[in-house]
Amino acid sequence: MNAPRRKTEPSTRHGGLGSWATRHVQVLVYTLGRQYRAPLSTFLSVMVIGIALALPAGLHVLVNNTRSISGSFEGAARISVFLQRGITDNQRDALADVLRKRDDIAQVDVISAEKALAEFRELSGFGEAIDALKENPLPAVLVLAPADANVAAATIEKLVEELQSLPETDIVQLDTQWLKRLNAILEIINRGLVVVAGMFALAVVIVVGNTIRLDIQNRREEIIVTKLIGGTDAFIRRPFLYTGFWYGVGGGVMAWLLIGIALLIMEEPVAHLSGLYGSDFSLQGLGFDGALAVLGAGALFGWLGSLVAVSRHLGEIEPR
Repeated sequence: MNAPRRKTEPSTRHGGLGSWATRHVQVLVYTLGRQYRAPLSTFLSVMVIGIALALPAGLHVLVNNTRSISGSFEGAARISVFLQRGITDNQRDALADVLRKRDDIAQVDVISAEKALAEFRELSGFGEAIDALKENPLPAVLVLAPADANVAAATIEKLVEELQSLPETDIVQLDTQWLKRLNAILEIINRGLVVVAGMFALAVVIVVGNTIRLDIQNRREEIIVTKLIGGTDAFIRRPFLYTGFWYGVGGGVMAWLLIGIALLIMEEPVAHLSGLYGSDFSLQGLGFDGALAVLGAGALFGWLGSLVAVSRHLGEIEPR
């Protein structure tokens, strides 16, 4: 006996946009209710999706916080001016006074050769060897702080060149090379984030697709009956697509919670470390835009996973 000819959905023939929207809202609420009635399986699926979304998003938050920390260090850069060995104390102090009057220099600390030698003796552990020296090999040092905490790198380099050209100067050292290396590493990590995010996005699609596939198999008889009474593929497909959508949304919320918990755990030790360096730095989370992006990504990948599963397996179920 041949199956009856399938009918189109009433909403596609009459009822207009309002009827179409009403049907979608009904299915949206219905699928959410079905997931609510199976809390354990829903929670496990949402947790897996949340972890998959939280890893790249958390790494992105980590990179952004590291950039903020390195930016703070770079803004608070100190320039060490090592003076010529023959410079007298009066010449050293006079040069320090001249530099203090510059608008682009906020602070000048003077480290005498004797103080530098005493600190080296204390920290190096070569006290006896240093005492055997006939004269102090270390020069006096002027430690400068730029006036602008957010001064650009080009401005600092120009200041370094001017200080290097002074006749009293031997070496000018700006210890920001490690920051440049760190920023280069962060840039590599940032590029790698695209690859990692793509891999975890694929993982979300696979997880949701497999979950929906099992749901399709469990409802096989229901799908056959629906097709026998004239249900269209679009009508049958719709609840599965919304189920995948809800899995993705739940995974996005779970990812946001996991990242928030991780930041909360790290907040106290980071604040303590920041206080030791005299900084008021605090960890920054996803923010509103970031949370919205994670939620949207979860919903999109959940819907895609469901679409893949439905497109592949729904056509295999036909009434005989």
